[in-house]
Amino acid sequence: MLNAILSMLGLGMASSVILGVASRVFYVYEDPRIAEVESATAGANCGGCGYAGCSAAAAAVVKGEALPSVCIVGGPDSAANIAAIMGVDPGTAEPRVSENECTGGNRAENKYNYKGILSCNAVTALYGGRRDCPTGCLGYGDCIKACAFDAIVMGEDGYPVVDPAKCVGCGACEAVCPKNIIRVKTMSQRLFEFNATNGAHAPCTQTCPAQIDIPKYINQIKTGDYEGAVNTIRERNPLLLACGRVCPHPCEDKCRRGVVDEPVSINQLKRFAADYEMNSGKRLPISCAPSTGKKVAVIGGGPAGLTAAYFLRRVGHGVTIFDDNPELGGMIRYGIPEYRLPKKVLKWETDGILNMGIEHKPNMRLGRDFDMGSLMAAGYDAIFLGIGAWKDYGLKIEGNDLKGVYTGISFLTKFAAWQQGAGTDPVPVGRKCAVIGGGNTAIDCVRTLVRLGAEEVSIVYRRTRNEMPANMVEIEAAEHEGVNMKYLFSPNRILGDENGNVVGLEVQEMELGEPDASGRRKPVPKEGAVQVLETDMIVLAIGQGPDISFKETEKGRRGEALATTKWDTIDQIDPQTLQTNIPYIFTAGDSATGASLVVEAIGGGRRAARSIDLYLSGQPVTPPPNDLFKTHIPGCLFETVDGVTKSKRVEMPELEVSSRIKTFDEADLVISEENALKEADRCLFCCTTCYNREDGCKL
Repeated sequence: MLNAILSMLGLGMASSVILGVASRVFYVYEDPRIAEVESATAGANCGGCGYAGCSAAAAAVVKGEALPSVCIVGGPDSAANIAAIMGVDPGTAEPRVSENECTGGNRAENKYNYKGILSCNAVTALYGGRRDCPTGCLGYGDCIKACAFDAIVMGEDGYPVVDPAKCVGCGACEAVCPKNIIRVKTMSQRLFEFNATNGAHAPCTQTCPAQIDIPKYINQIKTGDYEGAVNTIRERNPLLLACGRVCPHPCEDKCRRGVVDEPVSINQLKRFAADYEMNSGKRLPISCAPSTGKKVAVIGGGPAGLTAAYFLRRVGHGVTIFDDNPELGGMIRYGIPEYRLPKKVLKWETDGILNMGIEHKPNMRLGRDFDMGSLMAAGYDAIFLGIGAWKDYGLKIEGNDLKGVYTGISFLTKFAAWQQGAGTDPVPVGRKCAVIGGGNTAIDCVRTLVRLGAEEVSIVYRRTRNEMPANMVEIEAAEHEGVNMKYLFSPNRILGDENGNVVGLEVQEMELGEPDASGRRKPVPKEGAVQVLETDMIVLAIGQGPDISFKETEKGRRGEALATTKWDTIDQIDPQTLQTNIPYIFTAGDSATGASLVVEAIGGGRRAARSIDLYLSGQPVTPPPNDLFKTHIPGCLFETVDGVTKSKRVEMPELEVSSRIKTFDEADLVISEENALKEADRCLFCCTTCYNREDGCKL
């Protein structure tokens, strides 16, 4: 008996020793966070996330292979809890939704008849697919078969349509699509998506500096979904009211409809949708990702700064706008006259941006009230520099310091400030006024002078009407309002009287020679052709650039190293990322490009916001993948468009000339709902190579 007991004790001790050694030899460590993450999921083991159960999904999250939003059943609460466990940016907890970028479908012509396996992946193996469009949907519905939640159906036009209400963002559809057209994205990913060389984009969308999905919002207008149109535009452009009034719409230059008859009036439709929201009596909700805890200082409240602030706030960052002026808007508030962009309209738009939770510090000038170092000391993690182009270029001729001589931006901003009650006295207006220049600022000056009661207003421009850089619609409006267009005249000197007041402008008559570096024919003087124009007020509107005087105060401080160009613009390491040589400082708009279009500043502001978001999340600041960046997809621009019946473009309503020149009321009006529907019906809804062949307007 004793021997048996001793034997059992010995056997037990031996086993414990063996097991102890084995536990050390064969020990497998499991990260305790896996169990925590698994406990934060719904525990349904449904497999809808694409993993073999909640435990596998939790392990993928810990490995960094899946986002905190991996659990499609648990929803936002589960995602937020998982993000907290992992200690990551809660913004990554955003839900994902599938989206099909291609609307070509049956419109795309076939290269050959296909009678093989009815699968997108099978067809792709044969010359990339049967359809002509190299980027378009193949239409066999592999994504539909892969979806376990009935969230995708084949539309009547031959391409899959996603129901966002049913989509759980599992990614099964994306995984099987051989064309990379149907993709699952969070809101933040959609906001920071840029046109790609392999994407499905219409020529107008490729041309738009803000990269708005133009066919999508026009189709939403066509079907009466005006709120949807607003949201589509706002996914790329937060200043749709302002842009709908002042954008020169370069997108329309590449509209295929223009090859047949006249381009679709894209900008009027944008304004129609924007005005619909403003006049509806309610603001559409703008969703924002959970707070990341990061703070960004935006210097400058113009279009670029407002856009950067808007997108940064939407993806969860804290934003403060520091602006030199009392009201937001920058040049579009103080440089664009009331008759083009009413201040109350702009105020409604900027208030909507601030309502997202953005802080605004007015009357704060960089270099006077704060510097780069003080911002970083105050806890800001990054800086966006959008100081605009407020410095007028001078004209080095005799007499430019006489009384009655102004620069374009100075004249417009002083008058705008006085109009808004922020100035002292209005700018005194002469009887006979001459504006030197041919750009939009010059046109704004002459049309303002007409409304201020000047008896005679002239533009003096050294080239011809065809070479004027101003928008043609603005040139025509100025002509209708009685402005004298004095082409092929170059100013020699400004003449003054004994009291130092302007009395005349000596000009040299010119003729066009060979083209210069800009492609425009260079004006050359006509020998002996000099004359004097009688005038008592002259506005020099020959261009403007950024004011970088703040750099004087940065000597010996953080901002001293900020690189600038010979044109006083803020230099960037890469124009596609807009990061400066100081890693935490980014720029866009006129301060980066020189004076340019409002829509260019908006596009740049979004691009810079994407780079700042990458920087704040610790990722490399690189350009968007396959970035199209101001180019067009080869083969998408056509010289002929077949099968389309001609139809007339809707004309923009405007105030009669006789009444509008006596007031600063808005001159260009919004089109009616009936005309908006007619104009939307003219759109061909192009993708890359396909388009709608229709019988013209049906309405």
